Amino acid sequence: MNFSLQDYLEELRPLIDVDCGTLTKEGLEVIAGRMAAKYEAMGGWDIKTVDCGIAGPGLEIRNKPEAESIDVLLIGHMDTVFPVGTVAARPMTTDEENAYGPGVADMKSGLLNIVYAMRNLDKAVLDKMSICICMNPDEEIGSLHSQDWLIDVAKTAKHVLVAEAARADGSLVKARKGMARYKMTFNGKAAHAGNDPENGRSAITEMANWILAINEMTSFESGTTLNAGVVKGGAGANIVPDLAELVVDVRFWDNDEYADVHEKLTNMVPFVDGVTTEIVREAHKPSMVPSEKTEVLMGLVEEAGKDVDIDITWQAVGGGSDANLTAVLGVPTLDGLGPAGAKMHGPDEYLVLNTIEPRIRLLMRVLEKIAEK
Repeated sequence: MNFSLQDYLEELRPLIDVDCGTLTKEGLEVIAGRMAAKYEAMGGWDIKTVDCGIAGPGLEIRNKPEAESIDVLLIGHMDTVFPVGTVAARPMTTDEENAYGPGVADMKSGLLNIVYAMRNLDKAVLDKMSICICMNPDEEIGSLHSQDWLIDVAKTAKHVLVAEAARADGSLVKARKGMARYKMTFNGKAAHAGNDPENGRSAITEMANWILAINEMTSFESGTTLNAGVVKGGAGANIVPDLAELVVDVRFWDNDEYADVHEKLTNMVPFVDGVTTEIVREAHKPSMVPSEKTEVLMGLVEEAGKDVDIDITWQAVGGGSDANLTAVLGVPTLDGLGPAGAKMHGPDEYLVLNTIEPRIRLLMRVLEKIAEK
């Protein structure tokens, strides 16, 4: 394989040093343009820009656009969680062991690893397979504007590989918790807290009752957890509050158990007379749990690891990704195919340099083995 770490890092830098947090449309357009140019330069790839509304562009890149099915769908996201100004404060840097910067592991390096794998794969392998690479602009908010597109593409796929970063110890991801996010709005009636509090209807009291009820739905034993993470309400201590808002995060392993939680949440009735409630599910990704077909794919990846002298280990993790969307369709899906990294979503996010080239070789070998099937 033709690989130079220095060249790789110089190609990675223009993907890191762009403010491209979710919904930062201008920055995401820059990233999409730079990624598309890499496939244009290779030749032999059909490149389609997908309109994901306010989230910006997605990319759908195929070597055989006329194929009815996709042998391997590779997925990665172009957005980060970081606000405008982050790049100016801490652009990409490196030391002897790691690279640092916003999105360096989550997941610009994963996107670039896919590029390197495609550049170095033997043409005969590419000719045997229908490959599709999807890059979306809004994974960090639950792929709200791109999930319908991703699901539609994945329905025709035989295998899905997601190039999110491997864990810090190099483990790949075989399972991910599902997630859902709800916004709850409580409308009461304002009144003076001293002169006529009996005429008020407290939206905050209503919200407090909901929080207590929501906490009771958590089961640490089964892994279904609900977190009241954001609360807003009130205009002054001397006013009975007429408005309050609550945002709740739900995580789960069991999709059926989550369905019960969803039903309970959406059928809760007000605790305080005269207060009305509204609940909106803002995001939802089902859990990613290995099926028998997924376990077969895991075995293939382990064999590929032996071929390139990488000991493959697996983890089940609490955070979601676009792998959740495809796994629930019954398509064998694995995640963590990018190079290793850690401390994602924070100022100390890092990419482990000595895992970059081995993980490109692993991805290539996995694709070669799928082509041999």
